[in-house]
Amino acid sequence: MLYQLYETQRSIMEPFADLAQAAAKMYSNPLNPMGNSPLAQRVSASYELMHRLGKDYVKPEFGIRTVQVGKVDVAIHERVEINKPFCELRRFKRFSDDAPTLSTLKKQPAVLIVAPLSGHYATLLRDTVKTMLKDHKVYITDWKNARLVPLADGEFHLDDYVNYVQEFIRHVQGVYGNCHVVSVCQPTVPVLAAVSLMASRGEKTPLSMTMMGGPIDARKSPTAVNNLAMNKSFEWFENNVIYKVPSNFPGAGRRVYPGFLQHTGFVAMNPDRHATSHYDYFKDLIKGDDASTEAHRKFYDEYNAVLDMDADYYLETIKTVFQDYNLVHGTWNVKNPQGKAELVRPQDISTTALLTVEGELDDISGSGQTAAAHGLCSNIKPNNRKHLEVPGAGHYGIFSGRRWRDVVYPEVVKFILAHNDVSGKKKPASKAAAKPTVKAAAKTTAKAAVKRTAKSVTSKAVARKK
Repeated sequence: MLYQLYETQRSIMEPFADLAQAAAKMYSNPLNPMGNSPLAQRVSASYELMHRLGKDYVKPEFGIRTVQVGKVDVAIHERVEINKPFCELRRFKRFSDDAPTLSTLKKQPAVLIVAPLSGHYATLLRDTVKTMLKDHKVYITDWKNARLVPLADGEFHLDDYVNYVQEFIRHVQGVYGNCHVVSVCQPTVPVLAAVSLMASRGEKTPLSMTMMGGPIDARKSPTAVNNLAMNKSFEWFENNVIYKVPSNFPGAGRRVYPGFLQHTGFVAMNPDRHATSHYDYFKDLIKGDDASTEAHRKFYDEYNAVLDMDADYYLETIKTVFQDYNLVHGTWNVKNPQGKAELVRPQDISTTALLTVEGELDDISGSGQTAAAHGLCSNIKPNNRKHLEVPGAGHYGIFSGRRWRDVVYPEVVKFILAHNDVSGKKKPASKAAAKPTVKAAAKTTAKAAVKRTAKSVTSKAVARKK
């Protein structure tokens, strides 16, 4: 019933939001006599803010047309490689007529980015994709809005997510011989499960896994997100946040966790910050600060665009990851496409290198949650693993923005290149690489923390934290 009420309210508000947009343009038009009145700019800003608060936000585009490789602009063609009922495997194909650049592109490693299925679209990783395209062949999982998936396409479970990831890895391996996997936030858990299952079967596994800000072990440094999942029962979630899709969508009747509830939860975590941001937007409109207002629009066009998640997948994630901790307890069984249950054993991974990344100020996945992967993947050699903590970075800062580009990405690209021997023959580790080192990050002022680079720690450092 709540979903139907929300849709009714949204439908009623939509024409008023459109009228507010028209009024904002009218009062900001210098050719309109009303646009020259003393209060015109303020009135226009008020209507613009009303429009932004009342409009319906649709899925944004990646919109990556070109990237610079070296000093050459390379054209990007975005296309769907595999179309599954609940996800598309999207590829960003690079083109160039410059012979040296083309030669460089062919030699670069292939990377599968597994985007979160946790309320936002994969376009949230636009900055991640654009940055990585400079040095990699890039694929990404583009999850579909469950309310647009007809009931005839079946259910979607956490096991299906794991199986999708395995299928996508095999696809990229089939094209390039092997690949690297980067997972951001929520997918760190199913990606670790997928690679573990492939290792247990003796399949070829990715050359490296990069896991960023994910709840591998949600017991460590629990955040508000973890506390909600731990303090409420499974039945509470099933009875209070699961609704059926209304009849005006292709997925009518499908049980989902609605995106608008997830968005409400996101905003409720930092209501003061969002209120301040909107007020600053209002003031920037009055001042005519086009750069600041455009930055606000771009951020909230992405932030406010949310998707519904299939109920089975959502509830199973809550239980498996945040309540029963099946991965860390070694009790997680995943059904393969043939219906056979297989035990997830991260300790079977031995030929895939592991890089974990955490933000010092992450309020989604707390300190130590991602680093816990090192303890689970006990058979990965010390010189094939690394942990990176980014001083001063929040959750989004480790995969988007200045800290991602200046601090995290240089470490990621270096790690991927160091483990890109597609022949399968690892080069002997140098003495410097084999010798574990620990660089402790000194606690300084907030200003100094922004400037300093992230420190690397080896698996021994990770072990000492536990």
